[in-house]
Amino acid sequence: MDQFAGKVAVITGAASGIGAAMARRFAAEGMGLVLADVEEPLLDELVAELSAEGAEVISVPTDVSDATAMDRLGTAAFDRFERVNVVCNNAGVSGSSAPVHELRAVDWEWVLGVNLMGVVHGHRVFQPHLMSHGDGHIVNTASVAGMTAFAGLAPYHASKHAVLALTEVVHSELAAAGSTIGVSALCPGWVATRIAESDRNRPEQVPDPLVADPVEAEAVREMIRDFMAGHQPPEEVAGLVVDAIREQRFYVFTASDWASAIAERHADIAGARNPRPKGSMVEETAG
Repeated sequence: MDQFAGKVAVITGAASGIGAAMARRFAAEGMGLVLADVEEPLLDELVAELSAEGAEVISVPTDVSDATAMDRLGTAAFDRFERVNVVCNNAGVSGSSAPVHELRAVDWEWVLGVNLMGVVHGHRVFQPHLMSHGDGHIVNTASVAGMTAFAGLAPYHASKHAVLALTEVVHSELAAAGSTIGVSALCPGWVATRIAESDRNRPEQVPDPLVADPVEAEAVREMIRDFMAGHQPPEEVAGLVVDAIREQRFYVFTASDWASAIAERHADIAGARNPRPKGSMVEETAG
């Protein structure tokens, strides 16, 4: 798909970060937009901004882990625009960094529900429609965390490995069906988003397992904000996504500084070697 003007994109996790950057870039390309997120105030602000600039855009507050909510998103998109061309299954949360044996069932359910089942529902709702008209592309936000395995954030790593595998399966299935629909796996490294603060959207039924002094907790959040702010702007990532759609490119890497970690893991697998024990993603990549 090399022409964007007059076509329509659906983006989940659209209220901030990479999702919002993709919305702005697609709007600049002349696309209509269906934007979904659980953060309604931010979503409304983005819709107002893009509408004021002349974009044709609607918002649909959506919990992507909820199959019924995703069905409603599809209904809203088709009712408003009839045809959808690009689907960005982008919503994601980072979850808890506690060791695996300390994680609760609800911690896994939240992260896998958003990061993996949100993508599953996106394919279920939109892929048959795209295949029916043949002019479209699906972008699934995976991560370099889907190609590596650092200590901590086990549900996040597991979910992103699953998203990457799902996307590879879809690629093969589309090829086998002779479909002209494209699919890409977006694998960001460190990007200046609020993914590390995704606890702000933690559902009530998934209470924070960490009980910390409020002052200390705020200091940790400030440190994370500073760390993330110094990395790649999400606008650059949105540009890479547009290029990948035009070029029908499957893998979309946002930075080259993860190549050695990915290559090392793949070499260990190919050589049937025990993996090298690793610290957290921050510890292993900072500096």
